[in-house]
Amino acid sequence: MPDATSGLCPRCLMAQIVQPTQAGETNASLPPLTPEELAPHFPQLEILECLGRGGMGVVYKARQKSLNRLVALKLLAPERADDPQFAARFEKEAQALAALNHPHIVSVFDFGQASGFYYLLMEFVDGVNLRQLLQSKRLTPKEALSIVPPVCDALQCAHDHGIVHRDIKPENLLIDKNGVVKIADFGIAKIVERTSEFVQPSPSDPTLESRATFPLGTPAYAAPEQQNGHADHRADIYSLGVVLYEMLTGERPKDKLEAPSKRVQVDIRIDEIVLRALEKTPELRFATAAEFRTQVEAAIPENKPLSSTQSFF
Repeated sequence: MPDATSGLCPRCLMAQIVQPTQAGETNASLPPLTPEELAPHFPQLEILECLGRGGMGVVYKARQKSLNRLVALKLLAPERADDPQFAARFEKEAQALAALNHPHIVSVFDFGQASGFYYLLMEFVDGVNLRQLLQSKRLTPKEALSIVPPVCDALQCAHDHGIVHRDIKPENLLIDKNGVVKIADFGIAKIVERTSEFVQPSPSDPTLESRATFPLGTPAYAAPEQQNGHADHRADIYSLGVVLYEMLTGERPKDKLEAPSKRVQVDIRIDEIVLRALEKTPELRFATAAEFRTQVEAAIPENKPLSSTQSFF
């Protein structure tokens, strides 16, 4: 049933979350199992439908029978089922993700291996992602700024636990029907760590730029240091800076970076915040996501963050 406020159904939302993230990835062409084929391997779930095949696995909408709640079942990298190193890394990272209990992070309810499938059982978010929101309307500066503090809160929680997202972008920022912002796929990029080289997007497919990835990141949003695989928590701050710039101006920053106020009418304090988050040298960015949040909140008009995204529609 489509959401009356957005015109976008949960199926569309979750399918976009799992769109291929690696240009030319051969695994993306493998047909996923049907719900009927998968059902015997997960008797505790009622598998309702396949929502999409992405660079990091396949996602199904399911109902957890014992609690009668909708969940998202993500199957990770089935071709790695015989890799003992992957198995060890999956268990370690999945335990860390499951420990991230935060209202602005999509929850991981369970994880494990069943019949050769590595899986994550996650919260099902009924709403839209930020990409869909940006395609439906132009955000005001106040609306754009109001999205940043909850994301910063979530990032700070993860960073305090030693977890870096590595792929902050509009597709991974979800807004449910109650107006709550949540980060999806937190740390999953590290579970399915990539070894292949980055594939340059084709000029004939401009949308490919936001789907292809560096190892552990999407090039249009990744911090410069991610290309070398040595990024820390400040890479997430850079990526969120790109997202904020895009929300304010309607475009991602170019090589020759212009302050947002040169493109739209915003307070000059916002320029300082965005440009600092987008510093190419990590040491020059905000030291923490909490500091980023503090500066953004001080710049929000009337210093009153929106309480709900319902006013976006």
